[in-house]
Amino acid sequence: MTTELTYTIRTIPFDEDYHPADGTRATTNFANLARGPRRQENLRNAFAMIDRRFNALADWDNPDADRYKVELEIVTAEIAIGTTAFPLIEILKPTILDGETGKRIPGIAGNNFSSYVRDYDFSILLPQHNAGRDEFALPQDFGRLHGNLFRRFLGSSAYRTAFAKPPVICLSVSSSRTYHQTANSHPVLGVEYSQNAQSATDLYFGEMGLRARYFMPRGAVAPLAFYAGGDLLNDYSSLELIGTIGTMETFQRIYRPEIYNANAAAGLCFRPGLTHQDYSLTRVEYDREERSRLAVQQGKLAEEKLIKPYGPILEVWSASHAA
Repeated sequence: MTTELTYTIRTIPFDEDYHPADGTRATTNFANLARGPRRQENLRNAFAMIDRRFNALADWDNPDADRYKVELEIVTAEIAIGTTAFPLIEILKPTILDGETGKRIPGIAGNNFSSYVRDYDFSILLPQHNAGRDEFALPQDFGRLHGNLFRRFLGSSAYRTAFAKPPVICLSVSSSRTYHQTANSHPVLGVEYSQNAQSATDLYFGEMGLRARYFMPRGAVAPLAFYAGGDLLNDYSSLELIGTIGTMETFQRIYRPEIYNANAAAGLCFRPGLTHQDYSLTRVEYDREERSRLAVQQGKLAEEKLIKPYGPILEVWSASHAA
């Protein structure tokens, strides 16, 4: 007999009054903005950037570029193992407000992706595995447990009740890869790029059933990585896709300005890097070094609270639910 995991979902508005909950990963993009003496100004500026970018892309029947606003909710998925509950995943859910019609249009769940288990895998397990090695290598079945936990979440009644469509996760491109512009173009996502080889993140998300495609939207300076399990180009409406672009391009401009707030756009061949100096800063404060330190701390928390006490149970569960 195998252990069954129960998934539950909690949501909280992400607005200028947001304060991170105790169970929120401190490295999560939105939690970083909501700390310090300028927390409310940070949040207000970030939301203004999201709305401006959304209206710039949704420019039809929008002559003053102010028709739409984007509201965001933080979605936390918890798993229960017996009587123990643990915050597994956090994603964002946009809702698009049409100021002309008064309609509230659901956006795509996903966008940002935060996971304690991923912190453990990348900040604890992966460095331990490569300690003393001459060449970087991934552990056997790296990301398999996390992938099965995520797939099971998407198949849970909690997810199906809350969301009508599969998620799309939008991340930065990898600074260890080279991207080449292709002839393919999408009216909203923009020009598509391909890469020379899959990154560790690509392989990790592959275990989650998600495949990466790379697009640079109109007005952007670098491609974004879109991870989806279905048909990214045909399963979602234009406004849904713009909601994801507006939200996540804003985060990337804040967190990786060297790439996404660069003063020159990516060309036919693009190698992103965090050492480039020709970029502009936003008016949003962010401590990137602190975020790196916290990732290790939270990986240790996942190890202490979940992996060590429940690792054998989870491995048996994962093997029985392998995709």
